[in-house]
This record gives sequence, C-alpha cells and structure tokens, in this order.
Amino acid sequence: MAKIYIPTRSAGDWRALLADPEKHWRAGYSAMAAAQSWEAADGLPPEIAAMFASEAQLLLAIPEHQVPLPGRGAASQCDVFALVRESDRRIAVSVEAKVAEPFGPTVSEWLRNASDGKRARLSAICDLLGCGTPPDDLYYQLFHRTAAALLEARRFGTEAAAMIVQSFSQEHRWYDDFAAFCAFLGTTSKRNAPSRITVPCGMPLILGWATGDDEFLGER
Repeated sequence: MAKIYIPTRSAGDWRALLADPEKHWRAGYSAMAAAQSWEAADGLPPEIAAMFASEAQLLLAIPEHQVPLPGRGAASQCDVFALVRESDRRIAVSVEAKVAEPFGPTVSEWLRNASDGKRARLSAICDLLGCGTPPDDLYYQLFHRTAAALLEARRFGTEAAAMIVQSFSQEHRWYDDFAAFCAFLGTTSKRNAPSRITVPCGMPLILGWATGDDEFLGER
C-alpha cells in the first residue's frame, strides 16, 4: 500500500477509509464520533491533549492507519494515528475509539485453535511490551494497538509512544478491562489521566483513557 495521505476536509472524508463504510459509519458509533471530534478540534481533541504536557501540539493525524505487526496476519488498524510534539520530545500515538463497542475477542478467544503463527505474533507483541503470557480474560486488541504505537515510534524515530482509548461512552463502558490491561503491564490507571511505563527497549509508553464529548454522538 502506498504511504501517501490526502488531507481531509470534513469528517465525511474518513468514511471511505473504513473496512465497511456502510456498517461502521453510523451516528452514535465510534468511527463517526472520532472523526467528528478530531475534525472539530484545533489540533488535538481536548481529552487527548490532557494525556500530554500542556504545550503539546499535534503534528500529524492519520485516520484508519494500518501498522504491520510481527509475523503473518492482518495489520493493526488504528482509528487515529498521530504524531505529537511536547517541548523536548515527539510521541507516536495510536488511538482506539470506542462508544459501547467492546475490545473484540479476549486473548483466549483469539487463541482458540490458534496456529503457530498466531502464537508467535502474540509472543512477539509481549516481548515488545515487556510482559509475560497474558491472562485469558484480557483483550487482544489492547495488546496489538499498544504494540502499533511502539512500532511506529521506532519507525518515525520518536522519543516516546502512547496508546489512548478515546471513549465517547458517558458510562465509561469497558473501562475496567482497560484498567486490568494497565495493571497487567505494571501500572495503575485513572480515567482522563495518563499512566506511564517504560518498555524493555527503553521507550517511555503512555497509556490513557480519554472521555470524549457526547456532542459527537449525533450526526453533525
């Protein structure tokens, strides 16, 4: 796939990038909510900006950005990939947008009847994150989306990486699953505040749950 990106003019330009534009582009769902919030922001949406230093600025945002993962299989498709600059460093950011949708299959569900290739991929992701074999009830999507941030940090030569869940659920649905993922990686989580760890390669990693404005749950 050519690495050439065309600037958007409105949230509607994000629709064509979805795997299923008819099914996934609906008011009240994450794809449309995220597109509207990023297009409305002058830079970073405020809840995303809160994950970084006050002077942080958006350098680049790419909707539906695919990041190849180790081994065979599908890429990790970030709802938004962004490059952010703080005063003295750049940060590669993968964003997973949510409303009421869960995080997909658990690790045990994803590994059911798994090939050697699947197991090798999970092992490579865990090596990247510096963790052991995940518990069965954690969600695979959180692992590969975080790995995507680290892999793009390496590719773009940034000084840090971040994986942010941008949730438009005002009931904070699935937050406990995110918190369990953070705990497994050795950090505590708090809604709308960053958690920080350092992965084995020495890269600082930010994990965050950012609550988006419910005004973006309607069609604008």
